Amino acid sequence: MNPFFKCLGALALLGLSSIAHAFDLQQLSDQLAKPDVIHGNFIQEKHLRALPKPLTSKGTFVLAKNHGLLWLLKTPLQQDYRISAKGIARRDASGWQMLPSKSAGAEQNRLFLAVLQGDSSGLQRDFELSLSGDAQNWKLTLIPRSLLLKQVFNQISITGSELVHSIELLETQGDSTFLRMQDSTSAQPLSDTEQHDFAE
Repeated sequence: MNPFFKCLGALALLGLSSIAHAFDLQQLSDQLAKPDVIHGNFIQEKHLRALPKPLTSKGTFVLAKNHGLLWLLKTPLQQDYRISAKGIARRDASGWQMLPSKSAGAEQNRLFLAVLQGDSSGLQRDFELSLSGDAQNWKLTLIPRSLLLKQVFNQISITGSELVHSIELLETQGDSTFLRMQDSTSAQPLSDTEQHDFAE
């Protein structure tokens, strides 16, 4: 499966930014669902068994509760993606183009939206969830239930406080992806350009 789609599935967990207090899953879901818009930077390291050093990519993201996710890759190449209820789109010279929905990618997109919408029941249908810590320092571990996901992941780990800090995906073939979310803020509304990108 395309590692981008794997990361999208995990990124969906950004929408779950609200587990807190005596700290159970519902509180975490509520906490993560509070922000209407989150802006931030990301660094993604893809560790492949065949390579001595990880493949590193960097960019920015915009997560909007009622719209979806803009995933804007800056290095090593520039490429913009949009994930919404309609599916996954990539921007080219003529505008946003929907990507064909393949079974694995479609499954990841469904999971992504379940998390984004705070659908913890959907997550629990596909994963065994284990939460530790408190509202300001928590870790959520997901162990796949479904056969499709078990073919791809051993487990997914997410850490955070008010917002998600990191996402780690351990794959069945021995590869792994580590995603760090940096400088995340929920204080900034969507810009006119971002609203236009979501509306197209």
